[in-house]
Amino acid sequence: MSEDKKRAIIIFASAFMIFAMLAYVTVTPLPKEKFFQLYALGETRKAERYYPNNDSNIGPDTPVKWYLGTTNFIGSIQIAIIRVKLGNQTLASPNETQAKPAPLPILIEFRKVLLNNETWEFPFVWKITNITDVDNLTYLTLNIKGVEKHIEEVGAKDGYNYRLIFELWTLDVESNDIIFGWKASNERRAAWLQFWFNATR
Repeated sequence: MSEDKKRAIIIFASAFMIFAMLAYVTVTPLPKEKFFQLYALGETRKAERYYPNNDSNIGPDTPVKWYLGTTNFIGSIQIAIIRVKLGNQTLASPNETQAKPAPLPILIEFRKVLLNNETWEFPFVWKITNITDVDNLTYLTLNIKGVEKHIEEVGAKDGYNYRLIFELWTLDVESNDIIFGWKASNERRAAWLQFWFNATR
């Protein structure tokens, strides 16, 4: 076989392999990312007016209304849980990198079974019903969706820099445990939100 024929065969084979790889990449869909979306909207159901009169200084018996929502993009039916916690500026936040929730007491939680691509959105109404001062720390009693909670574990100096934390938890089918975040593609991921406020008289 002549050198020209060998070159032509090699070029043809190389071009065919490149074409085959391009065709495979073109017709093979990319794997979809599996995740949850967690969000909060203000009282007008928009990303605005999160506090009455746009003032994060909240006095007793002042209702605050938000809309919490989550969307299931996992690709299957999921159980979603939103846990609500009260923190301050010194206590640890959730750590999404290590999938560790905030080490804070759970005030209330909400659960729902979500179909794939289903969004769950609901009003979250809360107010401060009592403010107590003990040794330069302020402690709160909150009314969350009609449920009264006195929080003795979390105080804030002069009532400043409180925060409500919202964590997304799911049911892990493999372990049958409720976990902070979710598992997707052998990775653990997490989502959480927080809103800062001051408790004032």
